[in-house]
Amino acid sequence: MIRYVAFLRGINVSGQKLIKMEALRQYFELPGFKNIVTYIQSGNVLFDSKETDADKLVVKIEKQLAKQLGYEVPVVIRSLDEIKDVIRKNPFQKEMEERKLYVHFLSGAPDKALHSSLEAYKSAGEDYKIIGKEMYFLAPGMGNSKLTNTLIERKLGVTTTARNWATINKVLTL
Repeated sequence: MIRYVAFLRGINVSGQKLIKMEALRQYFELPGFKNIVTYIQSGNVLFDSKETDADKLVVKIEKQLAKQLGYEVPVVIRSLDEIKDVIRKNPFQKEMEERKLYVHFLSGAPDKALHSSLEAYKSAGEDYKIIGKEMYFLAPGMGNSKLTNTLIERKLGVTTTARNWATINKVLTL
């Protein structure tokens, strides 16, 4: 069995698309899914599965959520081993003291030629680095940033959802 984290995009944000975590846990009670746990209200679901193809899991979960909720919810999945790699590869270890670190989990690795397409949208105090299927984003806060999920998706041609550094580290303990 592989332990996965499903990061759902756009639920329980600013009072939009509200989903109770107990209901979300029930939606994940799919054949082959075991040990389902949700973490905080922002759409983080941990589960075990024998499936090794994350793309198949994404399709299965998105289909189930659309059926249960009546609208689409984009999902990005990482195994716990991949989360450990995300933590290990953090390019902003030293800079994290004065600014906050977020990680955008991307549905795939964007073309390297597109990485610089976000430069024009950075505000003072912001920096980012794209490593594989993650975009590390260092900022004073995300609330006023122009580097939104929607902009990143449009510029990089991928689905993305972001989590703060504390959440990323916490899922390893669940």
